Amino acid sequence: MRKQRALLSMAALSACALAVAGCGGSSSSGGGGTSLSVPKLSAPTALGKSEGQLNLIAWAGYAEDGTNDKTVDWVTPFEKQTGCQVNVKIGNTSDEMVTLMKSGQYDAVSASGDATLRLIYGGDVAPVNTSLVPNYKTVSTFLKDKPWNSVNGQMYGIPHGWGANLLMSNSSVVSPAPTSWGAVFDANSPYKGKITAYDSPIYIADAALYLKATKPELKITNPYELDDAQFTAAVDLLTTQRGLIGEYWSDYTKEVSAFESGDSVIGTTWQVIANLITADAKVKVNAVLPQEGSTGWSDTWMVGAKAAHPNCAYQWMNWIISPKVNAQVAEWFGEAPAQTLSCKETADPDHCTTYHATDSAYAAKIAYWTTPTKNCGDSRGNVCKDYAAWTQAWTQIKG
Repeated sequence: MRKQRALLSMAALSACALAVAGCGGSSSSGGGGTSLSVPKLSAPTALGKSEGQLNLIAWAGYAEDGTNDKTVDWVTPFEKQTGCQVNVKIGNTSDEMVTLMKSGQYDAVSASGDATLRLIYGGDVAPVNTSLVPNYKTVSTFLKDKPWNSVNGQMYGIPHGWGANLLMSNSSVVSPAPTSWGAVFDANSPYKGKITAYDSPIYIADAALYLKATKPELKITNPYELDDAQFTAAVDLLTTQRGLIGEYWSDYTKEVSAFESGDSVIGTTWQVIANLITADAKVKVNAVLPQEGSTGWSDTWMVGAKAAHPNCAYQWMNWIISPKVNAQVAEWFGEAPAQTLSCKETADPDHCTTYHATDSAYAAKIAYWTTPTKNCGDSRGNVCKDYAAWTQAWTQIKG
């Protein structure tokens, strides 16, 4: 893991003040099964010549050209090989990315799961012909045709990288190491004031995931598809937890500092954060995927519906998931590569083991970030809480 990874301003799912306008829900499997329609857009059947230009919106660290570190550059080789000059706009939040894509000025975006359905149902991204992306064949199957990147069996993007939200604890203070999310939700926790949690409305799903395992009477099947009773239970749990929280985090450096100073001793984290703390050797931590499973992310490269340079966009998608390049991105960014063949290309031979890159059983324990919508994706219909409701509730929870 490279310490230079100070670029991780990443997947901080921001409080989205916008309703998911016109956005329906996805089913709990395969991305299909809803009665809602998406804008009628078609995927190309063949690629033409490179247009010589490519305008991207990307999380920091996803499109490195050597500016931040001369040894970290997979953009320049792409430009030389394809003739597509890459222009990158860093997206700081998912909400910002959605807004930028609506402008029609960008060819592709590295979207997280809280943005993808908004982009699909909003008609801002086009369906993707995966046969035109040769490297897609060897992408992990558990990332394909999922609720956050497809609708009715049609892929709307190419999986890029993924990871789980883990439970981390200070090994010297929290003993034995917990194996359940109950450790951060226990109203009588001995660690009151030193518990930390991810600062985003999407964190409501973490509470729902815990309730799914511990309160079966709520009948939660999907932590992103919550009706009024389920949503209220999750909000109530988080409201109680608020009295235990020392501080929330969205900037990974904030959590690193809090654990190293002792201000935080237990809470949700990413594997890369645990790696950084371990590398600093100032404090020993334990990071696990708890018995209830966890939430997590799977980022997707999507092509703009109004892309002026679609041929370059397709070439970029194939490039970014090629074995060597996807390995470079995954190590720099601190995540599991989507490309199965990347595990033979990582500088750290243990990278894929550390991040469980090809472990389908591990991946199956993750409830990947998916945009909450009113459509429950089942017989309940349109009675679930959408992301606007999640945002409002999160504001109230934090006070």
